[in-house]
Amino acid sequence: LQLPHVFVNCVEYFTSRLLLEEILIQLQSCSSETEQTSHVPCDNFNDFVRLFKQAVASQELQDQTLYIVLDRAEQLREMEANVLPAFLRLQELTGRNVTVVLLSEIVWELFRPNTGCFEPFTLYFPDYSIGHLQKILSQNHPPEYSADFYAAYINILLGVFYMVCRDLKELQHLAALNFSKYCEPVVSGEANERDTRKLWKNIEPHLKKAMQTVYLREISSSQWERLQREDGEPGQLKGLSAHTHVELPYYSKFLLIAAYLASYNPVRTDKRFFLKHHGKIRKTNFMKKHEKTSNHLLGPKPFPLDRLLAILYSIVDNRVAPTANIFSQITSLVTLQLLTMVGHNDQLDGPRYKCTVSLDFIRAIAR
Repeated sequence: LQLPHVFVNCVEYFTSRLLLEEILIQLQSCSSETEQTSHVPCDNFNDFVRLFKQAVASQELQDQTLYIVLDRAEQLREMEANVLPAFLRLQELTGRNVTVVLLSEIVWELFRPNTGCFEPFTLYFPDYSIGHLQKILSQNHPPEYSADFYAAYINILLGVFYMVCRDLKELQHLAALNFSKYCEPVVSGEANERDTRKLWKNIEPHLKKAMQTVYLREISSSQWERLQREDGEPGQLKGLSAHTHVELPYYSKFLLIAAYLASYNPVRTDKRFFLKHHGKIRKTNFMKKHEKTSNHLLGPKPFPLDRLLAILYSIVDNRVAPTANIFSQITSLVTLQLLTMVGHNDQLDGPRYKCTVSLDFIRAIAR
């Protein structure tokens, strides 16, 4: 629409000062044909409001609506507490006709500050249809190949992945990763660009291998290209989905071992197994009826977070502090579905977990 606007990615400009200065720099060239990129120092939002008014006046934008578009706007939550509320009230603070657009993939409820702020108008965009994805992905065709050739490749790619993956960024990654393999018969002269049957037979096994790593990103792009050159079998994929090779952070391995012990050992055995000076333990022949059955046959039992950490501290040789790093690794194990959160017992109790991996998986980690 050729409307005066500023577009800023909040990941690239990750502090409030960088963000505000970039908006002012882009504002200088909103209505002028020559780009002016002189640096505009701006230390806080008060300075930004003052400099914003001056820039609007100098660019003669008083009679137009200026749009400030903030992409990946969830990053504003990591900045000073006044940044997000101030952007939502920017029209009121500046007295100018300005509209702020926040682009994000998370819901507004996760944005709302505790102190309260001006409620924005919320617009929800539906997922892309297969026709939309075809049109968007086809725009990235390499210049050395025709648009029809690349569109046919995208059509094949969507035919394989559309039912399991609708994420545009993931599909763009898959398209870039596998296109060189699709072009091999054309480069070698075995087929031309319109010989779709040969092209499909050449790319089909590689797309099936790529299906195993959708969303996981278990291997890098260079590793994937090397595997394609070597014509490796699907079983050669090394990652969590194959369970043939386990690479976890140092403490995540101990956390997973501790979770397995907490899931399959009764609580009453913790003192005997994990306490060095546990005192005298009285032997008894009394055994509950259900305890005669192997715990592995009964399945994993839920355990609280404090028990998991207590076992972790006892099996790690060096002293471990309960830092945010430890808790973030627990969250990662849940995300990878190696642990399952099963809810709370009551309002005072913390979250409870279950270990979902097998004994063989734990043995592989222990090695």
